[in-house]
Amino acid sequence: MSLKKFLTGFGIIAIALTLLPLIPADYWWIRMFDFPHIQLTSLTLLAILVYYIKFDFKDLKDYAFVTILITCFIFQFSKIAPYTPFYKKQVLDATTNNSTSAIKVLTANVLQKNENDNKLKAIINEMDADVIVFTEANTRWRNAIVQSISSEYMYKVELPLENTYGILMYSKLELVNPEVKFLVTDSIPSIHSKVRLPSGDLAQIYAIHPTPPMPQENPLSTDRDAELMMTSELARNSRIPVIVIGDFNDVAWSPTTLLFQATSELLDVRVGRGFYNTFDATKFLLRWPLDHVFVSPEFRVAELRVGNSIESDHYPYYVALTYEPEDAKHQMPTPATKEQLKKAQEQLDKLRTKEASGAE
Repeated sequence: MSLKKFLTGFGIIAIALTLLPLIPADYWWIRMFDFPHIQLTSLTLLAILVYYIKFDFKDLKDYAFVTILITCFIFQFSKIAPYTPFYKKQVLDATTNNSTSAIKVLTANVLQKNENDNKLKAIINEMDADVIVFTEANTRWRNAIVQSISSEYMYKVELPLENTYGILMYSKLELVNPEVKFLVTDSIPSIHSKVRLPSGDLAQIYAIHPTPPMPQENPLSTDRDAELMMTSELARNSRIPVIVIGDFNDVAWSPTTLLFQATSELLDVRVGRGFYNTFDATKFLLRWPLDHVFVSPEFRVAELRVGNSIESDHYPYYVALTYEPEDAKHQMPTPATKEQLKKAQEQLDKLRTKEASGAE
């Protein structure tokens, strides 16, 4: 096969993969193409450059083909551009190093079948977070973690499960009225708790791990999308500052996560800083941001890091925040529009329709 035919074939595939996620359907084989925009953008740019360098433009078909590729590249890059350092930061940098204004959070999907807990213990000690959340944690993981964390973590919420949806939260800061919620099904928990900041102020934490759209587990993204919309509504209606943390099983630039952010009226700590890819730790070329921290405008970022490998398919995700409510006005999110709230409600309606059809 000639190079030109190969590039033409790749271009057709790139065009198809660019257009496919625009279909408003919840099927896993459509929603999965929300993920690889970094890779697709890079490959499309490479194809444009090779085509331009290697071949003469002899007829209208060449110009049309390259024009379409460039259009795809621009569209793809526009999706991921906010998660590069060239974009304006959504959550501004901290302006204080006062410890009474700080809260450090760490989330890690430990991978239930992973039996190497030494690396996670090292990460816990190294990052010394105030609040740590672990997903995919079963009883074995719970026992290993309890043995490794210090006595400073006086507060905890534990629900170890063997279905890969166990969730654990440990905190040095006081947890006020912590609850385990099952927003979508009785097998997918989330943790909802107020936390007393070092300043004495209260903030609301939602720790979530919605189910992914996968052919062998859940062929539709309906459950995941609905849980994100339910959480966004809780966050939007909260009377105190909010932190949402966990493995979303969705990338930062997907329509669902963007709708979650818009309707929750929260800010993404990644925007303007970098991709901070947390998954897949086992595949160098196939990585994207799957673990997230969203905050209300009272918070600012002192430090943002992806931790070293813990032998999971996720890297740990760490954010040090400062609580600066007096400057919240400098980074206020845009209020959710009626159209965005309508779309969120449609996601919830899809879940009710699915549940009703399953009950018949």
